[in-house]
Amino acid sequence: MVKALAQAFLRLLWILTLAKCKIPDAHLTCLFSEDCVLPCSFKPSGNEIISWYRQELLLLSHSHQGGDQSDQPPKGHRTRMYLLQDQLSRGNASLHLSQCGIKDRGRYRCLVNSTLGQQESFIIMKVEAPIKMVTMEISKNTEIQCLSKDIFPAPRVQWSTLPPKANLRSTTHMAPNTEGLYSVQSKLRMFGNTPTYVCTVNSTYGSQSWKSSLQKGELIGEAGRELSIPCMAPQNFQNFFLTWTFTRTNDNSKVILSYVSQTRRTSNLWEGRVELEQDRVLMGDGSLLLHNPESQEHTGTYTCTFSGFQSRHMVQTQVAIRSTSRRSLTDNMPNAEDQVGRTGESHSKMWVIAVIVAVVALVTTAILLYRKQRANQGKADRTTLEDTEMQPMKTIKTSDDLPMDNCQLTAGQNNGHT
Repeated sequence: MVKALAQAFLRLLWILTLAKCKIPDAHLTCLFSEDCVLPCSFKPSGNEIISWYRQELLLLSHSHQGGDQSDQPPKGHRTRMYLLQDQLSRGNASLHLSQCGIKDRGRYRCLVNSTLGQQESFIIMKVEAPIKMVTMEISKNTEIQCLSKDIFPAPRVQWSTLPPKANLRSTTHMAPNTEGLYSVQSKLRMFGNTPTYVCTVNSTYGSQSWKSSLQKGELIGEAGRELSIPCMAPQNFQNFFLTWTFTRTNDNSKVILSYVSQTRRTSNLWEGRVELEQDRVLMGDGSLLLHNPESQEHTGTYTCTFSGFQSRHMVQTQVAIRSTSRRSLTDNMPNAEDQVGRTGESHSKMWVIAVIVAVVALVTTAILLYRKQRANQGKADRTTLEDTEMQPMKTIKTSDDLPMDNCQLTAGQNNGHT
């Protein structure tokens, strides 16, 4: 009976020992180039030796009774790792690490030896360089690019369009710099009938998801006439920063107007030339009103950018301002739609005219043929009459035509009888 109890006690002690050894690891994510604190607590006894390890490599060893122990941290870590001396008496042996780098990742162990025994804890530390900005631009070879830099670990890039298109084939290139941070360049060939492109960049740890979109358009204005350049923010876009930039051919872009939704403050570098509709901008309508534009000064690319939390929306509009003289020459020139409509109308009119001409030609031909036939018939009648008149007539002899002798004889005979 006693032996059985002893065995049960030993088994329980063994289980407790295993449970003590298998302390669950804590997980911590530190930001690149920023300070980070790795927690470690213990029961103070006034006589402790505190040691910190990474991947079982000693980083720091300290005695609470004063002074560092003989085991010093590696040379590269002596100025970046430290303990707070005034916190040790309270049982706080947290390791303070300044300017975290990619090489600081790993599994850390805090070991405290004291008169109360041995206490240890484990921390798995990750280092992340978060996504700070995702931009988009259009290259000269009809490709749209999605750009970001100084990210760790390497992120994931996804493309989409509005309206949606399937089977988008993009090319993404990622490369680390000397510090181990990644730059991202993803390219997608543009479609002719797709106005909006969306690039989404997701962090590997799932802590961030940045979305950037670009919409492209064209607009024609007239010199001296007010022009509204449209720019609408995506739905549910709040607490945003709005900027308008202007770029002429072969010139650098310059900011002409900015607006902060939280303070409702506007900075207008083209005062008197451009403005926003204040009652509509808070609703996401950042359209720009361009007053009295000039053909050469204000022809170029206007870019509207809404920047918010992990999101960015750009509207790039190519604006052409026609001069007054050119407008007077081109006022009578139809646009493409009018030209197509008028071409159709002209074709219809030509068909009608052709039918009318054909009918008139047939009627005229019929009348001419009829007249010709009547003329030929009248000529035939006259020819018959003339032929009849030209024929020789039969001679009918009368008494006047008889010979004189006969007349005399007849007369003598008549006298004899008398």
